[in-house]
Amino acid sequence: MKTINILKSTALVLAGPLALAIASPAGAEEWPLAPGDYTEVTGIDIADGGDLAYAKWIATQWADNQKFAISKGWIKSYNIYYNVHKRHGEPSMFLSVTYTDWADNAEQEARNKAYQEYMKRSNAQLDAESGDRAKFRTVLGTTLLQEVTPR
Repeated sequence: MKTINILKSTALVLAGPLALAIASPAGAEEWPLAPGDYTEVTGIDIADGGDLAYAKWIATQWADNQKFAISKGWIKSYNIYYNVHKRHGEPSMFLSVTYTDWADNAEQEARNKAYQEYMKRSNAQLDAESGDRAKFRTVLGTTLLQEVTPR
């Protein structure tokens, strides 16, 4: 019985430092990539004959909305990309918006209110306008990317 207890004690004494070594390999080694900004990329399919109508909306209303968000410090930047060598089923265009961080729930509500005041339209009006754009574009999906850089 004493032999078993000695073995248990020895195992515990040896396991403690081993667990610490496994938990922090090579000491306090730092992760080699540093987290950065977040970018949302939305893929848009433009219907045949809808390029001009959508381009006009992007160049005016969408760009103005992004400039407003930049002026408030809500976003860092935005970009518009055409998919030049589009394959079947791929988006015609990509819209990107870059954020340094995310707003909490209270901040999101405050931003929505400020945006509505800026737009001088209600949620119902903004929703109806979005539905009107469905005549010439389809949102295929959105991806959230986080930039990382080597330390």
